[in-house]
Amino acid sequence: MVESISEKAKSGIWGLDDILAGGFTREHMFLIEGTPGTGKTTIALQFLMEGTQAGEKCLYITLSETERELRQGAASHGWKLDERIKVYELLPPESLLDSEQQQSLLYSSDLELGETTKQIFAAVDREKPSRVVLDSLSEIRLLAQSSLRYRRQILAIKHYFSNFGATVLLLDDMSSDLGDKTIHSLAHGVVQLEELAPAYGAERRRARVIKYRGVKFRGGYHDVTIATGGLNVFPRLVASEHRTSYARKTLSSGIAELDRLLGSGIESGSSTLILGPAGTGKSLIAIVFIVAAIARGEKAAFFVFDEELGLLYDRMKGLGIDLEAMQRSGDLFIEQVDAAELSPGEFAHRVRKRVDENGVKTVLIDSLNGYQAAMPEENSLILHVHELLQYLNRQGAATFMTVAQHGLVGDMKAPVDITYLADTVILLRYFEAIGSVRRAMSVIKKRTGAHEATIREYRIDKLGVRVGEPLSQFSGILTGVPRFSGKSEALLDQREDA
Repeated sequence: MVESISEKAKSGIWGLDDILAGGFTREHMFLIEGTPGTGKTTIALQFLMEGTQAGEKCLYITLSETERELRQGAASHGWKLDERIKVYELLPPESLLDSEQQQSLLYSSDLELGETTKQIFAAVDREKPSRVVLDSLSEIRLLAQSSLRYRRQILAIKHYFSNFGATVLLLDDMSSDLGDKTIHSLAHGVVQLEELAPAYGAERRRARVIKYRGVKFRGGYHDVTIATGGLNVFPRLVASEHRTSYARKTLSSGIAELDRLLGSGIESGSSTLILGPAGTGKSLIAIVFIVAAIARGEKAAFFVFDEELGLLYDRMKGLGIDLEAMQRSGDLFIEQVDAAELSPGEFAHRVRKRVDENGVKTVLIDSLNGYQAAMPEENSLILHVHELLQYLNRQGAATFMTVAQHGLVGDMKAPVDITYLADTVILLRYFEAIGSVRRAMSVIKKRTGAHEATIREYRIDKLGVRVGEPLSQFSGILTGVPRFSGKSEALLDQREDA
């Protein structure tokens, strides 16, 4: 049976509570395991601070760190541990450190293990806490020296705490026998933390719930970050959990010829991929839809992976588009994304936040080449993009993505093929004609309705984007070197005031 959220002890970390279906079941013992540096102590401190906010007494029993180190670590996050959080620094008895008083008939580990357990129980009896953290199990494992004694010791601790009625977090740094899963079978739930070191960029952390008795938790890996203020968990996005109803409508780009090419426009709740080589104006074409959305009174979000914002603002102003003014008015949310620093889970969370909290109905991701840099492998990119697009579609948002292809003319390839995920695909191309390089666009796919099968030339000048009539007298435009079969020039003129 799945417990309700009211019966859970919240962790103080919204994302962790989300993947745990509300938090930790009260009066049970949980294991938080991970190598040093993955954030176990940070989770433990946030768990205890959450308890004090609910008026609970909390106890932190440390066998590895000193109380001073714990308080320094808390201070680095801007925290001051409440007096209701008692820190018990468990040290070996002085007699066991005195060589003249050590027993010769018994191993010192036997004495230390028994004494350690007694001190733990005594501290709990004295403080009577409802939340307990025991840091760390590796010390007890080393004292036990065998799996059998270790298991018996953990069983004794488990039974003691179950009779006492406390919710317990056991921390394990996995520094001893990595293959020993003794504690997994005894704990009510197990949360595993991992740290990955990519070839370039900051380290990446992730969390996974391995086990949680009687609870339907959110499985799989979830991205984790540690920043000033604590540990954050970004639950893996599952689009099927976010269904909403909305009225589907056709959205205009504000350019009549482009709307005709698209079969009257783009539908809300659909995704559009703009594909083409560098310099063809992919970002600008997508920004045209943002400008049209804001003109309709809607809000939009623009996630920039590749371009520096100052340069983007100046470039768009030269084309008559003032992105800064839209941002100041609160209609446009622009975020610069550093792919080397931002995990995919955190990026999906940022997109969701704009849609859920700010009511954004137009989203631009520029570009997926930059998004791919945040992925460990291509398959992960496709899965992430699939869930993100499904989520945005179900919120009624119009999503635009750009992908830069390799090459300039002729046969070109994209670094990753996601054309099958997008509802609409706009293809941009260079071609040579009458002694100059020109641009052409076509719509090669549209799931939500009919579209023109033509190819239209377009120009980018100080007036923005101008789209011409279909190039019906040319053939071979997509190869880059077309053949003209008409009797007159059928191209856009060069005048910028036309």
